[in-house]
Amino acid sequence: MEDVSGLIERLGELHQRTRETPLFNPVFQLGLDLSRALEAGEIDLNALEGLVSELECESMQSRSKRLRRLVAPVDPATNSAALEDTFQADDIAEFKAQWERPQLHAVFTAHPTFLLTPDQSNAVAQAASKQDDIGAEVCITGASRPQVTLEYEHARAMRAISHAQIARDGIVAEALAHAAGKWPDEWHAIQPLPFRFASWVGYDMDGRTDIKWYDSIGFRLGEKAERLEHYTASLEAIDADHALLDVLRPALAYARSRAADFGEDLTVPEAMSEAANRLTADDPHKLLSLTPLIDALESEAREAATERAIKLKTLAAAMRADGLGMGWIHFRVNSSQLHNAIRRRIDPDNALDLSSKGAMATLRELLARVKPLRSNFAALAIESSTAIRQFLAMAQILAHVDADAPIRMLIAECEQPSTILAALYFAKLFGIEDKVDVSPLFETESALEHGGRFLDALLAEEAYQHYARLRGRLCIQTGFSDAGRFVGQIPASLAIERLQGRLSEAMETNGLTDVAALIFNTHGESMGRGAHPDSFADRLTWPLSSWAKRRFARAGIRLEPEVSFQGGDGYLFFATPELARATLGRIVEHRPAETDINAPVDPFYRRTDISLDFYRAIRAHQREHLESKTYSRAVTAFGLGLLNSTGSRVSRRQSDLSADRDMSLRQIRAIPHNAILQQLGYPVNVIAGIGSAADGNYEEVAALLMESERGLQLLRLARSSNALASIKTVAAYGELFNSAYWASRPYRGTESHLSDACEVLAEYLTKDDRTGVFRRLASRLRVDALKLHRLLALIPNENPLEDRENIRRTIGAAQALRLALLQHMFIKAVSIPTFSRANDISRDDVLEMVFSLRVEDALAQMRRAYPTNYPQITDFAVDAPSDYPDGDGEGYTAIQRDFIDPIERAYGLVLRLSTAIANEFGAHG
Repeated sequence: MEDVSGLIERLGELHQRTRETPLFNPVFQLGLDLSRALEAGEIDLNALEGLVSELECESMQSRSKRLRRLVAPVDPATNSAALEDTFQADDIAEFKAQWERPQLHAVFTAHPTFLLTPDQSNAVAQAASKQDDIGAEVCITGASRPQVTLEYEHARAMRAISHAQIARDGIVAEALAHAAGKWPDEWHAIQPLPFRFASWVGYDMDGRTDIKWYDSIGFRLGEKAERLEHYTASLEAIDADHALLDVLRPALAYARSRAADFGEDLTVPEAMSEAANRLTADDPHKLLSLTPLIDALESEAREAATERAIKLKTLAAAMRADGLGMGWIHFRVNSSQLHNAIRRRIDPDNALDLSSKGAMATLRELLARVKPLRSNFAALAIESSTAIRQFLAMAQILAHVDADAPIRMLIAECEQPSTILAALYFAKLFGIEDKVDVSPLFETESALEHGGRFLDALLAEEAYQHYARLRGRLCIQTGFSDAGRFVGQIPASLAIERLQGRLSEAMETNGLTDVAALIFNTHGESMGRGAHPDSFADRLTWPLSSWAKRRFARAGIRLEPEVSFQGGDGYLFFATPELARATLGRIVEHRPAETDINAPVDPFYRRTDISLDFYRAIRAHQREHLESKTYSRAVTAFGLGLLNSTGSRVSRRQSDLSADRDMSLRQIRAIPHNAILQQLGYPVNVIAGIGSAADGNYEEVAALLMESERGLQLLRLARSSNALASIKTVAAYGELFNSAYWASRPYRGTESHLSDACEVLAEYLTKDDRTGVFRRLASRLRVDALKLHRLLALIPNENPLEDRENIRRTIGAAQALRLALLQHMFIKAVSIPTFSRANDISRDDVLEMVFSLRVEDALAQMRRAYPTNYPQITDFAVDAPSDYPDGDGEGYTAIQRDFIDPIERAYGLVLRLSTAIANEFGAHG
């Protein structure tokens, strides 16, 4: 077992033993084999690190291959030819209809999803961008992980958007060239707008308090400067002496200066006042609208030669799409923040139920008589309410940064129409109602369950109807984070789909078919968060199905689909110009904003006697897990200790040590929850319940799924996840806490040198509940999995995972290696000499920290108990002699070397294996 191939071979041999003993666990046994060799000195941590590096390398290659497969072809020439094949319009009117409507709004979001280091991301992207075989060039292993800051996230978002803009420009130019060739006398009428880009990085206040108001202003000014730099460079490439450069260049210099102002610490009133006054003062170079420049470019293009005209119109199209920023921006708050803000206006005594008819009547009256108020940066600086502060910030951006680009106001956990009316009130109060798109987020189980009634009530409100017509669109947001965690991924997708259908009905019922429906699906990345892993076509239609799109089309409602590309994984699609062009190319080919209105009805929606029961049964099964203390304890058994820190927003709400054992799933955010499931070996929220839902009706369910486009898509998600899943791995983690295992390990003198440590572990773990928890969970998963396999056996696998068994064995080898490292950490932790309680932390507390993988906390306490740096008598210039101390002064160096450092190093390898396993799953969170 000197290399990974040896581990995989040994794991295969061990799997054969399950035929003799069904309860035999090959993953745990391989972990024990490695642990014995490590503790006997036959191998050391250096050797294990070599295996970890090899697994990391293979996983990086896997990630790069998957990325290329999803967006292939990546060759620019091939993509140009593929784009040419999409130009099928017979007349210019049809061509305009296809190209003057965004096929997709792409939002670059960020949460804890930056798994790879910058160098690793670049290596994966560069390898995926080429046609060559992917080899060792992608293998950047053991890299130190820089802290993921908000500034880093924002910079990566802007980099991805920049590549997307360049790719869009190329597509627009080729579309214009085609039109100029086919309709030489009419093509100037075309104003292409195939994509819009946006970001909420730096503006999302849901679940975080670390973003100051001037951070958001500073980010927006920085984005303005960056976009003006791109516009200037594009125009210089067309004509270095172009007259409009006299407008763009000084505007760029002005924007850079103002961005620098707001990049400083503005907590001091004097500093804030100076920065604000420079931004709000009249200045000829302030440039708040691109409309005059767009008109000038279009006008010049009509008189120019074709080649120059295409370049001018391409630049105008970019300005029309993005405005004075890298794209549009999305602010986000929580509904509770809005409730707190509106109560100050209508309910200072906190006596009114905001969901009541009385509250709605009060809000209607308030909206009818509200008069806009002027505001300035001082009002923004002193505002204590998060929600009001966001509206004030939007008002300042629209007044002093970009007057044209609308701003989205996303409201998380929005479950009652009064919340939207409250948002409209503040938009009206600050005079920005005509530029702000208020969008409720439907993601929690309650929101999805009652969302139809919510939409019926909201769209019946006269004030909301007036607002929607003023904006020309109404917006909703559906998400897969909390939905996928508390409902399950497949039930979440079907519930979201039904909600989208209810939106089309409510719009038709209330006479709002004259406005567009913008549906933002924040499905994020990674298997199990709504980003379907099987193909890019599935990725686009999973959150907004053909059935839902046809509902809008038949009602005559223009649909504007919007999706998120989240963090490290989503940004990889735009990490190089080649990948960005390939990604947008696939979107153009699939045309997610359009649908065939005459397509036959999918049997999945016709046979609701089967499909609805199927959905309800999966959902009920998922709820049983979520309500089970067994599931909650297993998922939280290691806290977040199996995960790398992958974002600037905290992944866990704070708790003390005593609360860890009873940690609720609600203390862990959705992204790390899904990540933990993959690290434990079984994505419960994707797979669980499908088999049980078909129990007793396998043939009929299988027949329906096989006949249905949507049903097969559900199965492709389940198969993709199941192909990587291992219930044996789930069970293996429980055996780490099995007192009987530790008591028996040195039995009959096999590992006598571990007798003392194993005895301590065995005695300590007699009171630990995790072995039983993992065994119960594994048993429940196994029963459901048997039923799933019975269902899948009836349905041909249309797209089997290549090299499935080798990938599974590779993941199994990584899991076994991690089990060996965890055992090494446990043995070292109990072998450290006993130290006295200090600062209310005992030795047992430190052991529990290690067992729960709060390793950094444990190491800090160990180093406090056994310091290696301490005052020396020679540090003091004291005249009186002393014979004491009479030792050699080594202190606790040996304890540091033999116990503390190995724990730290082993844990570092554990986290590197977490990255490798996440890569195999295609995950980033």
